[in-house]
Amino acid sequence: MAKDYKQLKMEHVSGLTGSSLFDINSVSLAMPLTILLWSVLQSRLRQFSPYTPGAFLVDFLLNCGVTLGATTVYSSSPWILNTLLLLPAAFFYASSLPSVARQSTLRPTKKTDDTKDAALDPLPMKPFITHYRGSMMVITCIAILAVDFRVFPRRFAKVENWGTSLMDMGVGSFVFTNGVVSVRSSLKSQSGKLPPLSSRLVASMRHALPLLALGVVRLVSVKGLDYAEHVTEYGVHWNFFFTLGFLPPFVALFQSAFALVPSYAVLSCILAASYELALDKTRLSAFILTAARTDLFSKNREGIFSFFGYLAIFLAGQSIGSVALPRPQPLPKTTSTATKIQQTILGKLVITAVFWTVLFHISVSYYGLALDVSRRLANLPYFLWVCSFNSYQIAICCAIESVLFPNIHRATTKEEERRRCKDATSTVLYAINRNGLAVFLLANLLTGLVNMTLPTLHMGVIETMAILVVYIATVAGVAVTLDRLDVSIKL
Repeated sequence: MAKDYKQLKMEHVSGLTGSSLFDINSVSLAMPLTILLWSVLQSRLRQFSPYTPGAFLVDFLLNCGVTLGATTVYSSSPWILNTLLLLPAAFFYASSLPSVARQSTLRPTKKTDDTKDAALDPLPMKPFITHYRGSMMVITCIAILAVDFRVFPRRFAKVENWGTSLMDMGVGSFVFTNGVVSVRSSLKSQSGKLPPLSSRLVASMRHALPLLALGVVRLVSVKGLDYAEHVTEYGVHWNFFFTLGFLPPFVALFQSAFALVPSYAVLSCILAASYELALDKTRLSAFILTAARTDLFSKNREGIFSFFGYLAIFLAGQSIGSVALPRPQPLPKTTSTATKIQQTILGKLVITAVFWTVLFHISVSYYGLALDVSRRLANLPYFLWVCSFNSYQIAICCAIESVLFPNIHRATTKEEERRRCKDATSTVLYAINRNGLAVFLLANLLTGLVNMTLPTLHMGVIETMAILVVYIATVAGVAVTLDRLDVSIKL
C-alpha cells in the first residue's frame, strides 16, 4: 500500500475546507426539531410519564438516534429527516389537548407552611437549557467516533486552516455551553462584593487541575499508543483538555475587568477583536500557520493562541447564561408588546441571537471585514459564528418550552416547580447534562478503544451503524444509570 492506515485515517478525519453554513444549519436543525417532537409527545400524550423502559427507548431514539442519523445516513438529505420530525410534531400538537387540561380534575398540591420549601429559587432549573446542553453533548460524543468511519461525511470533519464544518462548531459549542452555566455562581453572589483575586484563583484551580490532569493523561496515552492525530489542530502536545483546564483561572482574572465593563458580551467582543487585530496587524497569523516547530512554544502555538478565542467564546456563553438562568419576572398586564419582547427571556435571547448573527455576517461579508473563519486560529469570525449558532439554538429551545410548557415557573412552591421542570425535561438529556464532563471522558475512552481494535475505515455501513448505536447507547445508558443512582461526578 502507498499509504499506511494511520496516514489514511489522518486524511479522512480532515475536512479540508469543510461544508457550507447552510449544510451545517440543515443538519443541526434536527436537534431542536427532536426536542420539539419530544416536548409535544410529553405535553400532549404524557409519553414519558411514568418513565418506563419503553419510554426510555423512545427517549433514546429521539435524542440520540435522530442525531446519529442526521450526521450519517441522512447527512446528504437532512430535510427528509427534518420533515419526518416536524410532521408528527405538528399532527400531535393539533390533534391533542395539553395534558394539563385533561388532568384538571387532579387535586391541587397541598400547600405547606415550610417557608424554606415555599421560597422559590432565584436561579431555577431551566429545561430548555438542559435540552440545549444535553443535545450539544450528544452530537459531540457521536461525532468524535463517527468521524473515523466512512459513513460520516468528510465535509463535517474539522477543516485544516480556513472554512466551516460541523466538528469545528462542536469544539466551540462545548466551550460556549460551559460558559452558559458557569455564570450561575456569579449570579448567586449578586449581593455583592467580588471575592479577592487570590480567593478566586484558588477556587478556579480546583476546577482546573482535574482537567489539566486529564490533558496530561491524554497526551501520554496518544503518544504512547501512536494514535493518529493532527498536529495542526492544537499543536504537538496541547489538546482540548488543556484548553478547558486553563479557562477557569483566566475567567477569574477577567472578573476583575467585569467591574469596569459590566457586560460579558462586551468583554468577549473586546477580547476577540483585540486578538483579531493581533492576527491581522502583526505576523502572528503567519507564525501560527507556517512557522517551524523548533521549541515547546512553537510546537504548541495553535493551542496557545487559539485559547484567546475560546476564552472569548466562554465569556460570550456567560453573557447568554446571565440572561437565560435567572427566574423570569412577571410583567404588568399593561406592558406593551414591544416591551414584553424586550423584557422576556425569550425576547432577550432572540435579540441576542440576531445581534451575534449580524456581527458574524459583517465580519465575513465582502462589504464588511471580509474575513475567513478559522477554527485553527479561533479568530473573530469563528468566535462570532459560534456565538450566533449557539444563541439561536438556545432561543429555539426556549421558544419550544414557552409554547408547550408555559406554566413551569408559575408554581407557588419550590417542590412543585421542581416537579414541573422534571416533567418537561428529557431524562436522557438531563442525565447526560448532569455528568457532562464525565460522559465526554467516557466517550473519548470508548472512541480510543474502538479505533485501537477495529479497522474503522474499512467497515461497511451496516457494521458501522451497529457499532455507533451500541456506542451511543452505552454512553447514554451509563449517564442514565448514574442519574438513577443519584451520582454526580464532578471533574
